[in-house]
Amino acid sequence: MLTTISLFSGIGGLDFGFEAAGFTTRVALEFNKQACETMRLNHKWPVIQDDIHNVTSEMILKAAKLKPGQADMLIGGPPCQPFSKASYWARGDARRLDDPRADTLTAYLRVLPDTKPRAFLIENVYGLAYEGKDEGLRYLLDGIDEVNREAGTNYEVSWRVIKCAEYGVPQLRERVFIIGSRDGRKFKFPEPTHAKPEDLERDLFTSREAYRTAWEAIGHLPAPHPDEREALQIGGKWAELLPTIPEGQNYLWHTPKGGGTPLFGWRTRYWSFLLKLSKRLPSWTVQAQPGSSIGPFHWDSRKLTFEELCAI
Repeated sequence: MLTTISLFSGIGGLDFGFEAAGFTTRVALEFNKQACETMRLNHKWPVIQDDIHNVTSEMILKAAKLKPGQADMLIGGPPCQPFSKASYWARGDARRLDDPRADTLTAYLRVLPDTKPRAFLIENVYGLAYEGKDEGLRYLLDGIDEVNREAGTNYEVSWRVIKCAEYGVPQLRERVFIIGSRDGRKFKFPEPTHAKPEDLERDLFTSREAYRTAWEAIGHLPAPHPDEREALQIGGKWAELLPTIPEGQNYLWHTPKGGGTPLFGWRTRYWSFLLKLSKRLPSWTVQAQPGSSIGPFHWDSRKLTFEELCAI
């Protein structure tokens, strides 16, 4: 059985994918109490509940019952808020490497040479690699070069911004994946399996499928119970405006260029403001901590249920 050491594990999202590919998580490290309890309920992985800065690499290896060089994979998605697009809209810019939470990148680079896995994977938001603002990505790539010099490894790095909808995920989510192999082999990213329907029409010889839509993901799920539906109604100042917005539209419907009442200026709000799913398209990116008026919302003008969020 191939083995992984998992950092910043959350409830085990990356681990689930690696398990499906034939790996087993030998230890998971996560700070959030509820996430740790969720992992313990669903898996028998050893879980270390603590801030990574308080946990030595020796403690991680001991919990995993592994020695340096034995783990097949080191995986993790360090907290992404310092580089997220939402930070630009909330504050006008993101603090990026000046954000204390960016120290988690340093922590990952500390564990990497200490554990010396055969390969590693880092996942983060697209903002890590923004053109002209890619200091987070540069910091990681330079750090891996330093690991190679000091630890005598030969990690060859490949990275790419992955559009998840191009791989069958019914969501327009973009993420940076950084993958390295200790023996210097270059990782080849798999070719996309899905594409926009209009692009497929222009390519008669493609084997790719059309993007999976929100309807394909959640259209089969039962409507929420009346008691639950009340809890799914949105609140806040703009709650009564959501039913007036057609599916697939957002606040731009109520601008001078839209078809509704001109209440907002053109492109003066974040894209997800009063955003409603379309049955014909993938979902837009689901945010971790959205405000009361931040979608995507169901085409029935309500919040998405837990089951719907999981399916997307």
